[in-house]
Amino acid sequence: MTDQPNALPDVTSLLVSTDSLEQFLRVLAESALAMAPMAQGVGITLERQRRPLTVASVGTSAPELDEAQYGQDDGPCLQALRTGEEVVVADMLGEERWGPYPAYAAACGTRSSASLPIAAHTHTAGALNLYSPKVSGFADADLAGLRALAAQATGALALAQRIADAQEYAADLQTAMESRSVIDQAIGVIMGQQRCGADEAFNLLRAASQRRNVKLRDVCAELIRDIGGSPPSPGRTLRPRP
Repeated sequence: MTDQPNALPDVTSLLVSTDSLEQFLRVLAESALAMAPMAQGVGITLERQRRPLTVASVGTSAPELDEAQYGQDDGPCLQALRTGEEVVVADMLGEERWGPYPAYAAACGTRSSASLPIAAHTHTAGALNLYSPKVSGFADADLAGLRALAAQATGALALAQRIADAQEYAADLQTAMESRSVIDQAIGVIMGQQRCGADEAFNLLRAASQRRNVKLRDVCAELIRDIGGSPPSPGRTLRPRP
């Protein structure tokens, strides 16, 4: 395959224009397949906490061959993912690495493969995996273009992960603020009932939480429901009457 500079998509634009990370990864796989006409299938593997998963695939063969590698925890796609190095297999029948996997791949009709690392050495490392029924199916492929695609995908995945992390942090922060509000409301109730200070009221609530083995927030929410007949209002703190 000859170089086709115009075939390389703007991956950042793809990420912005697609509705989800899953859709973006599928479009990425489709782009890789278009750049490697000798490939019959393309899969994208991502691994978190040493658990690999095919998150997108196009064509044929990729899901089955990826799963075979996951099952034995070894294979060219996992090697590329974990080492950050490109792995090209010219002929499965002449391959001696990865135990029974090469013979299985050949029996499935795949004779060669190429695995390019994505986001190597991060907590969301991955690999772009291409499979061909031809021996040396990627000898004439535009590997430079595929490497550029994988490199752009690395940046896009990093951006997507930052967005996901920020959303998770915002959700955690919102939960923490709501819990703080509920606790403050309960402290206000106890201060009014017991005619005591905020620290003493908090200690009373914490003692009740420990004695009942119930989360402090739940104890406070139950108190407010018992007093007011309705759940606590987020963001509103009850003040003791003077």
